[in-house]
Amino acid sequence: MDVEHLKTTWIVSAPVAKALIEQGATVWDARGGLLPFKKTIPGAIAVNWQYCCPSQSPHQGNLLSDAAVLTQKLRQLGVMDDTPIVVFGDPLKGWGEEGRLVWMLRSLGHPAAVWVDGGYAALGQTGLPTSWSFNQTIPAGDFTVHRTPRWEIQQDELKARLDDPKLVLIDTREQREFQGATPYGEQRGGHLPGAIHLYFRELLDAQGNLLPRRTILERLQAFGIDLETAELISYCTGGVRSGWMTTVFADLELTAKNYAGSTWEWSAAPAEEYPLCE
Repeated sequence: MDVEHLKTTWIVSAPVAKALIEQGATVWDARGGLLPFKKTIPGAIAVNWQYCCPSQSPHQGNLLSDAAVLTQKLRQLGVMDDTPIVVFGDPLKGWGEEGRLVWMLRSLGHPAAVWVDGGYAALGQTGLPTSWSFNQTIPAGDFTVHRTPRWEIQQDELKARLDDPKLVLIDTREQREFQGATPYGEQRGGHLPGAIHLYFRELLDAQGNLLPRRTILERLQAFGIDLETAELISYCTGGVRSGWMTTVFADLELTAKNYAGSTWEWSAAPAEEYPLCE
């Protein structure tokens, strides 16, 4: 299957996703929770965003560092070098898990991972069949991780670049979190110095579809961001909402990175070196 045309496409419409699935794309269901009690697309593989993350707090938002371990894990999920991966979620109830997984796959070197605009509901409207069962016999993949820093930034690099005028920090959390609330286990509250607030759901309409491209760009420009030169660094609590946001920016061909460690990691570090503002 030709994957070249997907290299710069991170998000696809439900009809395009349907065509990819019918051509043999690997399908991941990112909705999590009580998936055995939800209908899905026949052949879909249930994937939790934490599958390739360390379990130790406060670094549980990061990706594992061992490329060999990551390669083995992704092969167990049927990831192939030359086969697109179509990921869908629940944009109205989820946390952007589909975007996080696509960000993960791209950051680990897969050239053709995409998520579905509108999620499972939009796919269902295309006429694709649905099923109560998930793929239980996943074929072994052949993908090998080749990690790229193009779409991710680590804690120490971010700390060193806080004063970089090209760097634009975007806090994708709820307003209460931005202002200092810690509902999800952060050790300290507040936002990174200089960050602007753009809750990830603000880029969705009432049906869970992305706003038009022009509207998203205008919202960014309203913050005074020079989209030609800015490096957009998104963060949240553990890199899920910000991973989703990074895929949106990447699909718009903007320079974008996800700080996956996010405030779980940042707030656990010494306050004098890793400040937060309320």
